[in-house]
Amino acid sequence: MIGVYWQEDDAPEIRRVPDDVVDLVFAVRCRALPVDHQHALREAVLAVLPWLAEVPGAGIHPVYVAASGNGWMRPETGLLYPSRRTKLVLRLPKASLEDARALVGRELDIDGHRLQVGDAGVRLLSPRPTVFSRYVIANDGENEENFLAAAARALETLGIRPRKMLPGRAAALGTPAGPLGTRSLMLADLKAEESIRLQQAGLGPHRLLGCGIFVPHKGIASVED
Repeated sequence: MIGVYWQEDDAPEIRRVPDDVVDLVFAVRCRALPVDHQHALREAVLAVLPWLAEVPGAGIHPVYVAASGNGWMRPETGLLYPSRRTKLVLRLPKASLEDARALVGRELDIDGHRLQVGDAGVRLLSPRPTVFSRYVIANDGENEENFLAAAARALETLGIRPRKMLPGRAAALGTPAGPLGTRSLMLADLKAEESIRLQQAGLGPHRLLGCGIFVPHKGIASVED
């Protein structure tokens, strides 16, 4: 049974979105990527942008390949096949944007798979009340109830009172030091300023491995796309 944290409240107001933290979105050309590509992607990006490791809150989104279409489901192992719509996305403070554009035109080696980086554009964070992170660090053997309780405590340190939280699929991310346990996490009914604050700060460690990075989501009905 899926654990759910649910607390009713008024709908959030939508307010002007600040631009001090944004997503830098790069077009890419890539024939295939490993499903578990986060560590290799981190190393490839840091080879070009070594300073990124010192930027508080900076993150590298996992390369997203949609799991729908002609019955295709996202595999847990093996390869992903990016489309023309696939992007490489960095979450960055505004002051780092121009330096990060050094990725444009580079070819990254992701575990033997070539990823060509194209032009980049800036995307503001979203005040949507529902946000989703594919990977949030979870302790080994942690059940859904304890995972949600730990997430609620971490959110409270950000001044965010969670109303509705839904945990999703558990996944292990490969690293040279061993696998990192994670779960996906969706939050709903956030106030606009809470949604922005969470996207700016993230949740938990390992942002450069794609962990704790939240993106807007259509709703709470589909957490494992």
